[in-house]
Parts: sequence; C-alpha cells; structure tokens
Amino acid sequence: MSAPTIEEAAAAVADPNAYADDDRIHAALAHLRRTAPVAWVEAPGYHPFWAITRHEDIMAVERANDVFTNSPRPVLMTAAEEELQAAVQIRTLIHMDDPEHRVMRAVALNWFRPRALKAMRSRIDELARIYVDKLAAAGGECDFVQEVAVNFPLYVIMSLLGVPEADFPRMLTLTQELVGSADTELARSTPPDEQMNALLDMFDYFSKLAARRREHPTDDMASTIANAVIDGEPLGDIDAVSYYALIATAGHDTTTSSISGGMRALIEHPEQRRRLTDDLELLPAATEEMIRWVTPVKAFMRTATQDTEVGGVPVAQGDSLLLSYVSGNRDDEAFDEPFRFDVGREVNKHVAFGFGVHFCLGAPLARMEISSFFNELLPRLRSIELAGEPELTATTFVGGLKHLPIKYTMV
Repeated sequence: MSAPTIEEAAAAVADPNAYADDDRIHAALAHLRRTAPVAWVEAPGYHPFWAITRHEDIMAVERANDVFTNSPRPVLMTAAEEELQAAVQIRTLIHMDDPEHRVMRAVALNWFRPRALKAMRSRIDELARIYVDKLAAAGGECDFVQEVAVNFPLYVIMSLLGVPEADFPRMLTLTQELVGSADTELARSTPPDEQMNALLDMFDYFSKLAARRREHPTDDMASTIANAVIDGEPLGDIDAVSYYALIATAGHDTTTSSISGGMRALIEHPEQRRRLTDDLELLPAATEEMIRWVTPVKAFMRTATQDTEVGGVPVAQGDSLLLSYVSGNRDDEAFDEPFRFDVGREVNKHVAFGFGVHFCLGAPLARMEISSFFNELLPRLRSIELAGEPELTATTFVGGLKHLPIKYTMV
C-alpha cells in the first residue's frame, strides 16, 4: 500500500478497524515514528489527544507518573463511551494514580508473587495438557482461537478468582463483548449505551459473588478482594466489583491473544517453530517475543498535570496522550530488526505490559500460561499450517486474533 499522510496515519490510531489489518496499522505507525512521533489527533467522535509512537518517548511518559496520570482518561474511548462509563462509576487499577493506586494494587498483589505462582504451576501445567489433548482430539483441523486459545486462559483466571465452572461460558461471552465492543462480530450491539449493558451485567454478577464471599469467605482471590480492608474501612462495592472486572477481562483476553498470535507467528515462521521445538530452553525468550509480536494491549492513555514536553513537542496541562504500545514494540531504535519474529531474541525491552508503577499486575501469570502451553504442545506437534485466513479483532484497546483456522498433525 502507498505511504499514508501524517493525517491519515494519525487517524488510523483511533480507528478500531485499522488494528484488524496488520499492514495498515504498522504502515501508519511507522510513518508517524518517522515523521511525527508526537502527533496531534482529532478523530471524529473522540476528544483530541497526542499519539506517542516512539519507544523512547513512551518510556519517558511511563516513568514520569507524577506528570502524566492515568486519571481521568486511561483508555481511548469515544466521547459518548467515556460519558457512559463515568455514569457507571467504574474504578479499576487503570483508572487510579498513586497513592490510591499503590494501596489498591496491594490488595491482590500476593496472588501474583513468585511463591503463589509456584504453587499454581502444577495446575497450570495440568490445564495446558488438558487443552493440548483437546487440540489433538479435534481431528486435525479447528479454529484454534475459538476452540483452544480462549478457553485455557479463561479456565485459569476464573478458577483463580473463584468463579464456578458452570459460569465460565457466561464470563467468556461478557469479556469478549467488553473488549470487543468495537468489533461487529463480538459486540453485543452497536450503540454504546447498549454495549454498556455487558459491563452492567458483569457488575451485577460480581456484586453477587462479592456478597457471597463476604458471607462465606473461601481461599480464592474473590474472597481476598471482597474482604479487603483499606485504611481501616472495608473495600467498597464499586471498588470490589471493578477489581473483579479488571482481573476477569485483563487476565483472560490478553493471554488468549498472546497464545493465538504466538501460534500464528510459529506457523508463518516455520524455521522459528523448528528452532524452538528443538530447544525448549528458549521458551522464556520465545514467550517474550510472542507478547511483543502480538502486543495485546494496544495502548493506554495519560493526562498531563502540567505544561511539559514529550520528544521536544510542547504538551499543555490537561492534554491527553495515547501511548501506542504497538508502535513502541516495532521501533527500530529500540529493537534489532523489529519486524523479524525471533524466538531467541536476547534483548527484548517490549512495553506490552506497560512500565513503571502501572506495570501489569498479572504479567508473571500470563508468562507462565504461555510458556506452559507451548511447552506441552510443541513436542507433540508434527506439522501445522493455516487452513484459512486469520481474522483480527477491531479494537483500539485490547485484542488480537478472533479466528485462526489451522490444519495439523500431532502425536
């Protein structure tokens, strides 16, 4: 395709459909990195913002969390969606800044520390075997995303939360409707006020779960959150339910996207699949490369608390900034040959989990799930190829493949 203009490239950053077209979004972001790495975007339906596309500038903003805050606009949404979400009063970790953020983050932090993850390892490995067995039983052809990749991380995170297994399908539908609200296939419906019903349904479900855990505490994360005490006061209902919603969606869809996108990368780069299969010691590096390659969280927003500058460009107090993780992870000033998929990449400073005080709480769990799945799959996989065209989710926030038809042989 021909090179976009700066205006066209900037518009793509706010277009959900651009993220469903790898060539288009990467061409647009590469153009911005070269010509306008700090670009002013005025897209129809959105409040304006600066698009930050260079890795170096993204890191500088992330480090200065006192100058650039998450509140009041942590995620790119249309003006109408922002108004509706404000009415619901959702307050997750991504909406908070220190010192409140630090205190709230600590509520569930122990569940993601090395000791807790070590205790979970055998169960995650067991679940990986179960889902690789399901792949083997599928008869050599399937939609890898819908039949395998969405279910393995869903089972892990919902079990951790304490959601009954009978409710897993409902949680899958709700999380897909929430993160896929800009995708006509995944969204509940088109108008934003109707899309918000998915969030309200999730809130209703988790409100009831919190009430049950307060009355009858168990040893799951839901009980930890429901019975948390901050500054001598019980955690409020809105904060508890918001916490559940964040863990359920972020802990599921991001890992699903990384596993399915990692599978696609191994199919399209068979020499890298052979290399990894022959040397599974490369799995930690390969896991990081899959996460960089996919970048399931496309961007986060920040707001300037004072007049400042980014990359030499003046930014006024109150201006919003979009940190394009997709762009930062393909910046040739930060990565050697960033458009080369390399399972042994030695220096991988990707920003897919963010950086600094808002670094992803569940990153260690996501890494463990991805590594465990491919550690179980690759020794049993004899051949694999695409059986149709992969399809990506239309989104400006979280997403990846929604369909990956494959043909394969296994032992």
